[in-house]
Amino acid sequence: MFGGTVAYHQHVSETCQCDMRFASFVPEQATKQPVPVVWWLSGLTCTEDNFTVKAGAQRIAAELGLILIAPDISPRGYVVPDAEGYDIGKGAGFYLDATNAPWNTHFNMYSYVTSELPELVFEQFSGDKLCQGIMGHSMGGHGALTIWLKNLETYKSVSAFAPICAPIQCPWGEKAFSTYLGSDKESWKNYDTCELLRAKGEASQRSEILVDQGMSDDFLEEQLKPELLESACASVGQKLNLRRQDDYDHSYFFIASFIEDHLRHHAAILKS
Repeated sequence: MFGGTVAYHQHVSETCQCDMRFASFVPEQATKQPVPVVWWLSGLTCTEDNFTVKAGAQRIAAELGLILIAPDISPRGYVVPDAEGYDIGKGAGFYLDATNAPWNTHFNMYSYVTSELPELVFEQFSGDKLCQGIMGHSMGGHGALTIWLKNLETYKSVSAFAPICAPIQCPWGEKAFSTYLGSDKESWKNYDTCELLRAKGEASQRSEILVDQGMSDDFLEEQLKPELLESACASVGQKLNLRRQDDYDHSYFFIASFIEDHLRHHAAILKS
């Protein structure tokens, strides 16, 4: 049987100008050689702890020899601005770099996830920089898909659970983007999966996207809109395995049910 170590970390982030936290799982294989790294991005209201405790990913990651990294989803602390409600401010970073004040000082989660945190992780752990995948849930699924599309040379594999597929066409995204990015909707397209797919054009040679969507998800029709992702992928030849799962909702029970498939999806691509 393979094993590994779960740990929680805190550091001072220059990108977000506050203390940031992340969780790691490092398999035994990493004591002998560099191993692939898979990044997990969580959804609204979560922390680095939700995935680590609830998803049940460590057993499969140990077998496959994958490092898992789960960052917190937003800056936090008394110096960080906040707003009423759960979908703006602390706990709602949306994996973008804000341009509107007062958010632009701290809410730079895109740069944090793609630049600052990887530098720290590869200093501390025996990860293979050439073998990285990214996945996430809901807001984090949005983050995983957009970060992958904007950094195809870095992330070789991608998957998502119930992602926000077209944030410029749903209430969560419209509220977040107008708050963090301002009224120029052209700038919003830089953080919208469907828009990025169409802008990048022909995609038949890219690795397949794996998406699981629960069909009893309360957010399915208003916020998530997987049919728009399906259409955008078809328009550019992007391979997509969109699995519509009957009777599943938006919870971590849904994630725990299918996380093994997602980790095997990443391992197959990263180790090929």
